Amino acid sequence: MSATDPRKIYTKLLAESKEKAGSRQDKPQILIGTATCGIAAGALQVRDDFIREIKEKGLEADVIEVGCMGHCYAEPLAVIAKPGFPPICYGHLDEGLVHRLVEDFLVGDDPSYEYALAALERNDVFPIFEDFPRGAYEKKLILENCGFIDALNIDSYLALEGYNALVEALIQEPAWVLEEIKVANLRGRGGAGFPAGLKWEVCLKSGGDEIYVICNADEGDPGAFMDRSILESDPHLVIEGMILCAYAVGAKKGYLYIRAEYPRAVKHVQVAIDQAREKGLLGSSILGTTFSFDLEIFQGAGAFVCGEATALVNSMEGKIGLPESRPPRLAQQGFRGKPTVLNNVKTFAYVPLIMKRGADWFKGIGTPESPGTAVFSLVGKIVNTGLVEVPMGTTLRQLIYDVGGGLPNGREFKAVQIGGPSGGCLPEAELDVPIDFDSLHDAGAIMGSGGLVVMDQDDCMVAVARYFLDFTQHESCGKCTFCRLGTRHMLDILTDITKGKGDRDTLDLLEELAEDVRDGSLCNLGRTAPNPVLTTLKYFHDEYRAHIEEGRCPALSCRDLILYYIDPPRCSKLCNVCVGSCPTEAIFTREDGLKEIDQEKCVKCDNCRKACPPEYSAVVKLSPPVLPSDKERKAK
Repeated sequence: MSATDPRKIYTKLLAESKEKAGSRQDKPQILIGTATCGIAAGALQVRDDFIREIKEKGLEADVIEVGCMGHCYAEPLAVIAKPGFPPICYGHLDEGLVHRLVEDFLVGDDPSYEYALAALERNDVFPIFEDFPRGAYEKKLILENCGFIDALNIDSYLALEGYNALVEALIQEPAWVLEEIKVANLRGRGGAGFPAGLKWEVCLKSGGDEIYVICNADEGDPGAFMDRSILESDPHLVIEGMILCAYAVGAKKGYLYIRAEYPRAVKHVQVAIDQAREKGLLGSSILGTTFSFDLEIFQGAGAFVCGEATALVNSMEGKIGLPESRPPRLAQQGFRGKPTVLNNVKTFAYVPLIMKRGADWFKGIGTPESPGTAVFSLVGKIVNTGLVEVPMGTTLRQLIYDVGGGLPNGREFKAVQIGGPSGGCLPEAELDVPIDFDSLHDAGAIMGSGGLVVMDQDDCMVAVARYFLDFTQHESCGKCTFCRLGTRHMLDILTDITKGKGDRDTLDLLEELAEDVRDGSLCNLGRTAPNPVLTTLKYFHDEYRAHIEEGRCPALSCRDLILYYIDPPRCSKLCNVCVGSCPTEAIFTREDGLKEIDQEKCVKCDNCRKACPPEYSAVVKLSPPVLPSDKERKAK
């Protein structure tokens, strides 16, 4: 495949990049996490504060924007690397803390460890990230560079020997790349877990004059931001993986399908493509060889169903994004009717690492049937929200409590929803289930793309099932009857249950409908949409029965099954906070000076309960909707 030795060209590129990186290391560097999560928390203002403070002090220091470090709970974040000190990460930055760090650390030599999260290198004073409670469980592979390199500067990636896996592949036959991926048993991280090597092999054997490689970055799950963060933080890792795949299967053209709601990811990937092309790593005669491959971005319009492979391809071809029945598989007949490899962002990101470190290395991480790591976005009722990467086989309990820090304010764990809106809701009794494709499936959940939502005692599982089903029902393309009508009927039933309606036959009908939709739908959106319903029926059946048989919401969440009243013995005649907080003027002052709620006007917004001073706690939320009698109140 080589017209010239690609190692010679790459050696020159590597030397230039390392020289540029080395020239920066003789002065302080401040890395600011400016991925979407950081920007939302105020990272751009922190960046400007550092630049201003450094200029005012007449210092020489580089302020560099980087991606997501994963510690979203501590945003805005910055890493300060000063010669003579280990790089130190600081969180919860604001103008005052920036001023202190510049004054005490950059001007002086006081690192202000009391404000530090951790160091990035071992030292005698402060623990490194690996010594954090979450550090003992995390194993960053595809997130290793995220938050520590400049995503808009290809030299940052090259200086860490990026694209070296491509060089080593180009001096081998394409079959060597394919065999390594097969031996590694890399399973697709888009949710299905199908072996990537087998998919590539089917595509290669399908023949034809054109083969395409497509990266599915149409991440639309509520609470999921793994793919977005990787593309914003380390786009070259994904691009290199796609080039290696193209080399293995003989493709000349590839696409990254990125939803338009990810403008920062689109920008970073486009810059990365342009820079890689300029360096000779993309386009014609890559690194002087006879191998040519180029990439282009296709922006999706945001339809959740377009995350399904055939719907995605239809969208790219200018058609309505509707799923198609299979076979033929995309690997046989995909984009423009040609053999197509379509994998997820995370799947392609693993490829350079496997090629560089070997299939045996990859298989040594995780479990025999699910090697490697799993990347999750931790959201919901959890202390350390953010992006984490753990070895397959880590339990849900370890992920939630040891990595995520457990639930805030001593809240009681109730359930975890894993796998996106089509995932399952698992109770505390299932927290020791290991995280891998097969174990989660057996428990009634799915790996999905990696979204994980933690819920506490205030979450009603009937309402949760309704919320996720409402999402999938609205995102249904409507092509097949089971999904179009079945999810609608299930949603109507769940809505009635949250209002205390229904009878003993309701739950049987709901379960029967869920199973029919699962078994009869055309694509995985419909097949997995009933998962939240089926798992909550299985694990939280008593909660459903309480709604139907008792007209009661145990979590005090469903508005039609709760009411608010003010407990007279606790109410202070001098306090009017609740009156001012009510948007509908439902709270009035009685003749005796105490407050009372007009149930006809109350919209159950919870403002009054939150506003009531804790020393009184006079506003009470009840279910079932029966007020205590005057006699009971006086007795109390």
